[in-house]
Amino acid sequence: MSLHDEGAPGFKVPGGSCDSHFHVFGPAGRYPYGTDIRYKPPLAPLEDYLKLARHLGCERFVFVQPSAYGRDNACLLDAMHAVGERCRGIVDIEENAPEAELARLDRVGVRGVRVNVNPIKPPEPGFSKTLLARIERLDARCAEIGWMLDFLTPGWLTRELLPTMRKLKCRFTIAHMGMFLAKDGVQQPGFREFLDLLRAGNGRCWVKLTGVYRMSVAPGFADAAPMARALIKAAPDRVIWGSDYPHLSFADKVGSVELFNLLAQWVPDEATRRRILVDNPQRLFGF
Repeated sequence: MSLHDEGAPGFKVPGGSCDSHFHVFGPAGRYPYGTDIRYKPPLAPLEDYLKLARHLGCERFVFVQPSAYGRDNACLLDAMHAVGERCRGIVDIEENAPEAELARLDRVGVRGVRVNVNPIKPPEPGFSKTLLARIERLDARCAEIGWMLDFLTPGWLTRELLPTMRKLKCRFTIAHMGMFLAKDGVQQPGFREFLDLLRAGNGRCWVKLTGVYRMSVAPGFADAAPMARALIKAAPDRVIWGSDYPHLSFADKVGSVELFNLLAQWVPDEATRRRILVDNPQRLFGF
């Protein structure tokens, strides 16, 4: 769906608004894919993304490494170089990457590392234990240099990881609202504990209003609205928004403007929207 077909955004964003979660994909010949291919990677170059950003009014950007590239961050880093100081990046690296590599990435605007598990992985009790060594090592290193961890996990695994998250030393973000299924509502086990972590935690837990189509199948994503509002109420100063462009396997089912306009439904108050779009990401990513 082209931007022309989608129409104008439903509201005007304040200056300095940030898209805090999206991906770019370059030509496969230049940027080869890794071995963990969960979807058919699209061609979604930086130029196409920036057209969307201008259409929405976003002026700051946080590039997030997609799973298709594994731990080869070249496409992301090249795009960051082209954009300059208005962007930050979340990469995927080995937990024991050399100090010099972390310093190099920090200089170009990288501010965090992904912990990325297939969103459609079926429940596997105890699976979180296989991630602990990586999480603990990255937590110590991120805390030392002021980076964050960025979790993308299916809801059942988010719930399993909550005790680990409570002990993290670094700041951390949780993508796609924790990926708890919207049909099970705000009171479902796991989501209630997630809200508790946001409310009563140590201020290091942040949540991304992203990827609603991964947790909702209702018309207009109506069943996700109470969950989004509950997260915003729990921690209005630690919620950020992202387009999740180019929507990957959902690209033919959703529109970027349609998703953006949900924010006005979830957050009718302009002052709170400004926190989510401007103030919160500015503080988290150091713009």
